[in-house]
Amino acid sequence: MENSKPKPKIEVSLIIPVYNEVTNIGRVIAEARALPSDERYSLEILVVDGGSSDGTTHAAVEAGARVVQQRGRGYGAACYTGFEEAPTAALLIYLDGDYSDPPGAIPALLEPLLSGRADLVLGSRTLGQFERGALPRHAVLGNRLIVGLINRLYKARYSDLPSFKALRREKLAGFGMREMTYGWTTELLVKAARSGCRTVEVPINYRRRGGDQSKVSGTLKGTVKATYFLFKATLGYVGWKPD
Repeated sequence: MENSKPKPKIEVSLIIPVYNEVTNIGRVIAEARALPSDERYSLEILVVDGGSSDGTTHAAVEAGARVVQQRGRGYGAACYTGFEEAPTAALLIYLDGDYSDPPGAIPALLEPLLSGRADLVLGSRTLGQFERGALPRHAVLGNRLIVGLINRLYKARYSDLPSFKALRREKLAGFGMREMTYGWTTELLVKAARSGCRTVEVPINYRRRGGDQSKVSGTLKGTVKATYFLFKATLGYVGWKPD
């Protein structure tokens, strides 16, 4: 009997938006590269740099990642640049480069996609555990406010608005993403709910960021600004319908 050919591996791109994270990016990449291999998929690590001036780009390359420069300004622009720079990847993973999202949870986020149970997987901090001091109270409250509003307006059942998520590239392409600010994840969740996207939440243990304080949640001003963009995106797609 003739041997059957092995199935080609699914291409997965791990997209990490960064800006001045020289203290953390090497550790994040090292943890991702240390994951056990899986015969079902291959993992590319793609760092999207937003114009760092502290050596982040060099550190990322030295750690073994492919680095591209972000096109446009804002978190959403970084995420979209990563999407454009991974045209052959069937699955995309997003996590922050500040050491707070644990790369060790990547297999758990990919499993519902690989098994065909989901199109979008969210790494929920709410269902997992927060390391003490990982997120200030004002940031937690802002997150709860936005998630509650999304659930009410769009009849969703999300527990978190996470930076750590995985999804099918074809689904993201179909959403026609427009938010180039911190509203990008909000737009993603709203459109996923509107389109009936099969969504699974996986608990993750959220860590304290490495190095200095967060550029967003580390200050009240940064949190208020981010919450404004999140709120704006939440209300901006009430009339959106999938093509």
